[in-house]
Amino acid sequence: MAGETTVPLLPCESIDVIAEFYGVLGFQQTYVQKRPNPYVALKRDDIELHFFGMPGFRPEDSYGTCLVAVPDTGELFRAFAEGMRGAYGKILVSGIPRMTRPRVRKNSGNTSGFTVIDPGGNWIRIMAKTAGPADEAPVVGRLSASLRSAVVMGDSHGKADQAARILDAALERNRDTAGPLELLEALAYRAELAVRCENQDAAREYLARAFDIELTDAQRRAGADALAGLEDVEAAL
Repeated sequence: MAGETTVPLLPCESIDVIAEFYGVLGFQQTYVQKRPNPYVALKRDDIELHFFGMPGFRPEDSYGTCLVAVPDTGELFRAFAEGMRGAYGKILVSGIPRMTRPRVRKNSGNTSGFTVIDPGGNWIRIMAKTAGPADEAPVVGRLSASLRSAVVMGDSHGKADQAARILDAALERNRDTAGPLELLEALAYRAELAVRCENQDAAREYLARAFDIELTDAQRRAGADALAGLEDVEAAL
């Protein structure tokens, strides 16, 4: 048999808050029920998510999660980011709700992925269906390898403090050998982790170090995503 459809049903405290948030990301309501049991169905293109309301539910205690495989994580991220900037004036990089940036993850076949943590505390994990050319490229340098390990800990498992410790050790260990782009990407992620850990002073320090890196025009183009990430963190501060 073919043509099956699977739709996740996820918990939240308020279906109104959930609907408003996903509306920012370009989702449309296809069904809503207030009584006797709050329920809302949301859809954007072929992505469909359903939510049920639980008064008193604590988003920070949620184990709700689902995986969404897409052809291009970058395209969807940019659309979500545009919606967030339009509604909030910035990308939400810390707290609940928030969104991570697309990064290669070594625990998913080196495919790119990012995560939306919604107001219900649900982790919507957006992953590429297949690895792209950039994902398939070998890791260059030890700092890049450590960065991928930190991304698994911080973005896949949500343990920002542990990810920060991995990256701090790697930045110290490779401070004299890492190339400019490696260093830029690592510092951009480290600044984002600092914001998640509510350490604004550290975030500003890592931002300053990243912005001080001398880049050629070619390196600036290659590091465009990392530079955009730095701007997002700066806006969050």
